Amino acid sequence: MNLTELGYIAGWRVVRALPRPLVAAAFQAGADRAHRRGGGSTARLRANLRRVVGPDLPEAELDDLVKRGLRSYARYWMEAFRLPALSRAQIQSGFRLDGAELLAADVAAGRGAVVALPHAGNWDAAGAWVAATIGPITTVMERLKPEGVYKRFMAFRAGLGMEILPTHGGPRPAFDVLLERVRAGAVVPLLADRDLSARGVEVDFFGGKTRMPAGPALLALHTGAPLYVASMWYEPDAACASLAGPLPVPGPEVGPLDQRVRSLTQLIADRLAAGIAEHPEDWHMLQRMWLDQRAAGDGTTLPSSTSGQA
Repeated sequence: MNLTELGYIAGWRVVRALPRPLVAAAFQAGADRAHRRGGGSTARLRANLRRVVGPDLPEAELDDLVKRGLRSYARYWMEAFRLPALSRAQIQSGFRLDGAELLAADVAAGRGAVVALPHAGNWDAAGAWVAATIGPITTVMERLKPEGVYKRFMAFRAGLGMEILPTHGGPRPAFDVLLERVRAGAVVPLLADRDLSARGVEVDFFGGKTRMPAGPALLALHTGAPLYVASMWYEPDAACASLAGPLPVPGPEVGPLDQRVRSLTQLIADRLAAGIAEHPEDWHMLQRMWLDQRAAGDGTTLPSSTSGQA
């Protein structure tokens, strides 16, 4: 067991045992120190938020936005560490979803649903809320290093009621299992704003080119299940989300499958951008995002993320 894994164990054990106001103040202070210190992750967040807000926002206002963004990211970690100690009622009261009736109807009808998510707000709280309120939920998670951290995150999310599949190395291909789960009526949320494979679909996003995973579009095209795009953000008292959709899914008459995947993934990108633009401080994208940022490479990953790769 290395220091990274020990840090996560301490987080889950200590943070949830202390009063929330005390822990929240400590995490905010840590975010503010990161803001003052700068560093690679803060610089990447600043560059990404500049793309979102455009060139005209004054630097002082951008700096304030970066500070609020780091505080939001710290709040995510604080709440993630505390989630396992919450009751079902606390999970339900700590998250609000505009459009919940759509997902409930999809699950009740047995048709399932695919939801494309951004790295924003609190996606773990969202998954726990769906599991506690609506019905079965299955998603995928990238294999993290070290392996001990990956296994603990798998157990953490499983303990919240989610079925978690590894992106690779599982007993069956993740995409095959996701197809089965959607057809059986489950909700399948997939983080969709950043491609981890270098094989994603190239899209226009805030005026630049990036790649996004094809998984959400492929699942919807293969199953006919409704496809939604979520906006996610924080309010002072709760993590929040709203659903856009179901999106129009192009039929075979539009063209071959790869063309339909590109078209649908661009539509997902457009809806993700609209939500991020409304709440840019809650977009937790501390990695290089656009193709013109990646010349130097980027070995950083979000240890909390699930993936849209299937």
